[in-house]
Formats: sequence, structure tokens, C-alpha cells
Amino acid sequence: MSTVERVELPEEILALRRSIDNLDGAIVYLLAERFRLTTRVGIIKARENLPAADPERERWQTERLTRIAEEAGLDVAFAEAFRSFVTAEVIRHHHHYAGQPAGQQTQQRVGISQSGEPK
Repeated sequence: MSTVERVELPEEILALRRSIDNLDGAIVYLLAERFRLTTRVGIIKARENLPAADPERERWQTERLTRIAEEAGLDVAFAEAFRSFVTAEVIRHHHHYAGQPAGQQTQQRVGISQSGEPK
């Protein structure tokens, strides 16, 4: 059986890791809050017989988050992959609230106002 030698890490790395750990925790709490809000949206959509997916809102969000990623210096492809992953999960939940199988689409759409804001 081999033993792994414990390497002393510089304090700078340890400090950076503490900051990373704090950010990871904040991200989890932020995602939890986001899903609490999207749960409420999904329940309202189900009650109002609105479609689970909103392609116009997704387009608007993609454009907005692309701009934010560029400004923040975050890889745009990564930001889009993350947005897509989160959106797919939200839509899956919305289908659940509506009692629809995931992937079922309706013809009704929710639009974007002339100002570019979601309705």
C-alpha cells in the first residue's frame, strides 16, 4: 500500500481556496433561491395554463447573459452551457407542475414587450 506524501501548501493557495469555497457556497445558495423563484413561476404557469417553455424569454436571456459574460471576462460558451443546463432543469420542473411529460410542447407562447423585457 502506498502512502501519499502531504505537501505543505503556500498560505496564498490556502487563502484562495477559502475564497473559492465561500464562492461555491454562495453559488449553491443563489441557485437554490433561483429555483425557489422559478418554482413559483412554474406553479403560476400551470395554474394559468401557460406553456412550460418560453422561447422568446430564452432568446432574450441568452443575449443578455452573453453580454454579461463578455463584460465579466467569462467564457461565453461556458456561460451559455450553464444557462442552457439551468433552463432545461427549470423547464423540466415546469412540465412537472403542469402535469405534462417532459418535452411536451404547447403552441401558446409568452412574448417580450417592445422594450425587450419579458412580459
